Order: sequence, then structure tokens, then C-alpha cells
Amino acid sequence: MKGYRCLTAHDASQWREATEGALAESFDLAWLQSHAPDVHRICLDLHGAARARCSLWWTQTPAYGTERVGLIGHFAALDEPAARYLLADACAQLAGRGCTLAIGPMDGNTWRRYRFVSERRSAPPFFLEPDNPDAWPRYFEAAGFARLAHYSSALTDDLSARDPRIARAADRWTERGIRVRPFEPERFEQELAAIYALSAISFRRNFLYTPIAEAEFIAQYRQVRSCMRPELTLLAETGERLVGFLFALPDVLQAARGEPVDTVIVKTVAVLPDRQCAGLGGWMVGRVQEIAHELGYRRAIHALMHDENRSRNISDRYARPMRGYTLYARRLAP
Repeated sequence: MKGYRCLTAHDASQWREATEGALAESFDLAWLQSHAPDVHRICLDLHGAARARCSLWWTQTPAYGTERVGLIGHFAALDEPAARYLLADACAQLAGRGCTLAIGPMDGNTWRRYRFVSERRSAPPFFLEPDNPDAWPRYFEAAGFARLAHYSSALTDDLSARDPRIARAADRWTERGIRVRPFEPERFEQELAAIYALSAISFRRNFLYTPIAEAEFIAQYRQVRSCMRPELTLLAETGERLVGFLFALPDVLQAARGEPVDTVIVKTVAVLPDRQCAGLGGWMVGRVQEIAHELGYRRAIHALMHDENRSRNISDRYARPMRGYTLYARRLAP
């Protein structure tokens, strides 16, 4: 494709200068550097103006069968020709490093931003939801990428409905020595250290899982600390041992739109793979919806669930689909 060229941004100033204007809309240099990509690539037109950008990872990438995975993230593009040129270049770069499969969009791992909104429907964006121009999934498809995985968010629009199984199951957890309590914000760092340790065990079999440092994990929660309501984050314990947690928080984007905040987002559910904890995740979802209703919320969003995960089965009890997301992959020529 004529009229474009790609270059590597070797330092922060070069990356910043090349992403001025429209490409700088979602640009955060400190955030980008902390993700430690192996390279940043920028697509320029004949006049030297940046038209697309991305970062690549080929070291410390997730396992996927026998493939050697390369990741494409920090993606932005102003038009399809520039996107196709950049993505072709990205695939060539990854293949040159021995990768056999390119996956994107993913900013280094699944703890960070990944997936495109691919079925938007009518609901407005919610807090912590990834967003993108509707054209970007088409850019990936035009560059030879196909769906690797699909994700969904679902909406419960009437929290006044009670599930009688929630009260009955509470006795079962008590009999098993499991106590469920709210998050204690005055012990923020200690609570998150325990949640981190549980997540590392609970999520390690998740699709495209890679470990994350405890400091980065806690930093992600620190960024939303001011938006949290402790009653909406549940911790399940046996003695001093954390065996499950559920993280939910209000949809503060409603306030930014001038709307009353009447929706909670059920963001993360994790339970130890232990027989005594079977069913605990589903129970916590039902229980936090009861708590949200008692606090005055009317609706709940079950956010960003992999269609093959157990969390999707839990959500199907309470909610209806409201948005779809796609993660793409392209096989690389040797």
C-alpha cells in the first residue's frame, strides 16, 4: 500500500510528538510506558503526519496451545488504509520475532485494556468499559484478523425482584464456616493483597491468563478507590483465609451524563477452586444485587464476561445481553 511508512518510536518524546491531534485522544504516556511493550510502531503518511499507532509484545505473552503469541495493543487509527498498513507491519514485526499468532487488541495482558466493542446496541458506555470507534473492528477484519473470542455484558433492570435461593443458601455457607463481609476501606492495602493472592489462583486457568505484579494489581484498584462503595465489594472467608470475592461499584458515568446513579457494575467474581466453595460465586452475585437494591440502586450490569466462562452462566440467571466485544487473531506466516 503506497503512501505510508511505519517507524519505531525509540523514546517518549518521539512517541508523544507523533501522536498529537486526534491520535492523542486516549494517549497517556506514563500509562503506556508502565505496560512495557517490546516496541511502539507509528504509521505516517506522505506528509509525515501520524495516521495510526500501536504497541507490540512478543515476550511474556500468554500461552495459547502450541502457538507463540504476539500481542497488538495501544491501537488507534484515523482511517482504514493507515490501519491496514500498520497492522500488516505489526504482523511482519511479530513474525520476525518468531511469533505464529497475532492477537489484539490487548495492551500486554488481560488485566489491562483488551477487546473491541463489536456489538454496541443502544445502551450508553458504563464505567471501566473499554470503548472504541465502531470502525476499528472492521479495520482488524480488513487486515485479515478473525474472531478469537467473544465477550458480553448483560443488564438486570429490576433489582427489586428477590431470589428466594439467596436466603436459603446463606445458611449453607454458615454451616461450612464461610463468612461473607463487606470490603474494609480502612484496610485498603491489606484487603487488596489478599484479593490479589486469591485472584492469582482463581484466574490462572482463564483464557489467555498471564500473571501480574501485586503492585500493578493494587494500583489498578487505587485508581478507582474514590468510586468504590465498600458494601458492594464482598469478601468470603473461612477464618482468616479469603476463599472468594466480588467487586462491584456504582456506574459513575451516569453522573457525568447528568443522570441519577441508579446502576451498579458487577465487575469481578473470583472463588477458590474448592468443592466447599461450589456455588459461592453465583450466590455472591445474587446477594450483591440485593444489597444494591437496599442502597437504592435499580439496575445492575454484569460486565465483560467471556462467553465460555462460568460467570456467563451465573449472569444468565439474572440479566439480558446489552453489549458484545470481540478479541481478534491472525495467523502469521513464517
